[in-house]
This record gives sequence, C-alpha cells and structure tokens, in this order.
Amino acid sequence: MYKLMLVDNDPERSASLEAALLNAGCYPIIRVGANEKLLHAISTHQPDIVLIDMQSPDRDTLESLRSVNREMPKPIVFFAAQSDMETTRAAINAGVSAYIVDDLPSKRLKSVLEVAIARFQEHQKLKEELEDYKIRLQDRKDVDKAKGILMQHRKLSEEEAYQLLRKMAMDRNMRMGEAARNFMAALALLGEMP
Repeated sequence: MYKLMLVDNDPERSASLEAALLNAGCYPIIRVGANEKLLHAISTHQPDIVLIDMQSPDRDTLESLRSVNREMPKPIVFFAAQSDMETTRAAINAGVSAYIVDDLPSKRLKSVLEVAIARFQEHQKLKEELEDYKIRLQDRKDVDKAKGILMQHRKLSEEEAYQLLRKMAMDRNMRMGEAARNFMAALALLGEMP
C-alpha cells in the first residue's frame, strides 16, 4: 500500500479522515499540521501521496503546493470544505491531482486516491515527454547552427559537416546537440564565433 501523509490543523477533522483512510485499508499514515513547511515535511517523511484537509486553500498553501510540484512532485489530494471555480483552478494549477469539496464517503476514498495517483503519473509522463521534445528541438537547432559554421569556415558540404559533428560526439560519448554546443562554445572562447 501507499505511504500517506495527512496534512491538517484540525485534530478532529484529521482524526475523522484518518479513520476513513484506515477503514479503506490505507496505511501507513503520517500526520502533520498545515502550519508545517510542506516541502520540508515531504522531504522528511517521503510519502507516496499527500492528502491535505482544510477549509479552502489559501495563498500560502497554494505557493507551498507549487514548490512541491517543482521540487518534489507527489500526487496530492485536497479535501476542501468549501470552494469556488477560481480556487479549484488555482489548486489544480498548483499541482493538486484531485480536489474534493465537501465530505467524501469513505467507500469512495480508495478509488479517489487511485485516480489521483493515475492522474499524477500521466501528468508526470507528459511533462517528461515535453521536456524531452524541448531538448531534442534545441539539439536540432544547435546541430544545424554548428553545421552551418563548419560548412562556411571549412568549406564542407552539409553531409561532411554533419559527419564531423557526429564523429566528435561519438569520440566524446555525448549527444549531437551537446557536441554542437561544445563546438560553438570553443569557437566563442577563441573569438571566432560568427
């Protein structure tokens, strides 16, 4: 099962949610207060999923959620007693995987956690694919620029310039984009960058 971290300042509400989680077979559960630094608590306890139970997310909570999403992303389920569309949207944009308003029947709790985890994993996969695409696009631009410089200065064909960069990358055990950036950085150091 997943290691859960329950964040709540209201001991009675927290105990009620913890009982529902235990009843649904969810444990171990780490309880922390909402006033604790969220990123530090996650770093310390290393939960698999974070549950936050409060009236409504305030500005500080949303900023903490953004920090967690940047630094140490985790599936986050937010239980709010009240909300509006703007607050819900802000919470989702801050990295919340599931945003539940009002009481949740304990029989649906486990499925909500599973959906939040699946949504989080899909979001992480999309973020990784986007980052990979950005890297490949930048590599392509840098390779084209380096090829252009080689073609101009060494009077090479495009294929010859490409093969030269490819050999440089293979000799140094690096990606073509890295080789192109290293080549251009060396030219810049020598003052020969066009």
